[in-house]
Amino acid sequence: MTLLSVKNLYVFIEDKQVDLLGPISFSLELGENLTIMGETGAGKSLIAQAILGSLPTGLKSRGDILLKGEAIDNLSPKKRAALWGDIITALPQEPWLSLDPLMRSGQQVAETHRYFKSYNWKEAKKQTEQQFKKLDLSDTAQKRPFQLSGGMAQRVAFAAATAGDAELLLADEPTKGLDSHRHDKILSLLKAIPQKGDSLLTITHDLDLAYALGGKIIILKNGKIVEEGITHTVLSSPKASYTQALCAANPSSWPPLSSCTISSKENILVQSEKLRIGRNKIAFIKGLDFCLKAGESLAISGPSGIGKTSLLDTIIGSIKPMGGTLTRAEHIGKWEIQKLYQDPPTAFPPLISLKDNFKAVTKKHKMAWDQLLQLLENVELDASILERRPSNVSGGELQRLSFIRALIAKPKILLADEPTSRLDLITQETCLNLLKKLCREENIGIILVTHNQHIAEKWAHNHIDLNQFCV
Repeated sequence: MTLLSVKNLYVFIEDKQVDLLGPISFSLELGENLTIMGETGAGKSLIAQAILGSLPTGLKSRGDILLKGEAIDNLSPKKRAALWGDIITALPQEPWLSLDPLMRSGQQVAETHRYFKSYNWKEAKKQTEQQFKKLDLSDTAQKRPFQLSGGMAQRVAFAAATAGDAELLLADEPTKGLDSHRHDKILSLLKAIPQKGDSLLTITHDLDLAYALGGKIIILKNGKIVEEGITHTVLSSPKASYTQALCAANPSSWPPLSSCTISSKENILVQSEKLRIGRNKIAFIKGLDFCLKAGESLAISGPSGIGKTSLLDTIIGSIKPMGGTLTRAEHIGKWEIQKLYQDPPTAFPPLISLKDNFKAVTKKHKMAWDQLLQLLENVELDASILERRPSNVSGGELQRLSFIRALIAKPKILLADEPTSRLDLITQETCLNLLKKLCREENIGIILVTHNQHIAEKWAHNHIDLNQFCV
């Protein structure tokens, strides 16, 4: 039985009648899996939003969207929303935008069991405990979203999205921000959805996830389909030049970093001895020694929740070390240590345009507007994107904009927390190559937090696995 049918779908800007996406056509049978891949900003998330009826303000869709043979694209918002939870559910790309910031994690998931599965509260809480155990979340049930790491929040959002047992799950970047162990757990849970007869539509930049899920795949570029077919066939023998480039850009295919000598102790920007870090008097890491020199890159890896972001916050000075020493070079000024945040939506003012935001930042740091436009071009962004608000650009586009904004301050130290987690493989390689170039030419010291072992080992001069220093 065909569960979902999409025919000649277009998404366009209502005022300007400009198409952002289309034509897109595909169908999804019960028990089937479909993966959508493609460049950042190609419109992958717009497809899911058009199906749900949750397109951002100013965007409209045309075409036919049928669920179980019934047209849903012309339903009122109220009737469209009535489908959510029972028949169709979604895991949004940004967990911070889908979780209630004031509710404890366990309560949010228990509510879904209570109201969509008609459990009493006792049974709803029991079901939530079982889900949290499967997802390594047992210690987070009493925590609110702001107390969670990015990977933890992603798993809580996954638990909430799947608690209702809907027939169709739209999963937008379900493994973003997860270490390899938890990546595999989510993969196993995703694979179980079509195995039990429900349907799965996955949007991802994760080539390994797409291959492991199997089923069918669609490759998007510039809002159009450039290749589609059986996943294993398309990814093993890609025909479209874009798909070939996408596969070649997987970090596992990268050459190792060429040798580079960083000389003299005078170049040291920040170093630690027997560093102990944590939050709320609870230590995460102890005995950490590291040294970052100008022009050098250091990769930090480790499981979700181990304290990678806390380490960056300690280096930048927003939390104090619990022990040991952390020393920054005296010549580093107030604005010369910058951080790229893991979740860019939380780093941009939501109610002003990106242009107003960047005008203020360029004025503060005395950068010419032409220089900003050149930086945008370097990361393959059109200047017109600045006319929008943060909520009207994709996660990957916002990630690149946060990257540009940090560079405006001309930092000597750049702390990058999963800076490419929302980027397609080609854009990821482009941005990391630009970081490497700036690291060398501008003598910037870069600390990169990543879950990808290939990036950690092939991109950075040095690599620290925090598992060795876990309390």
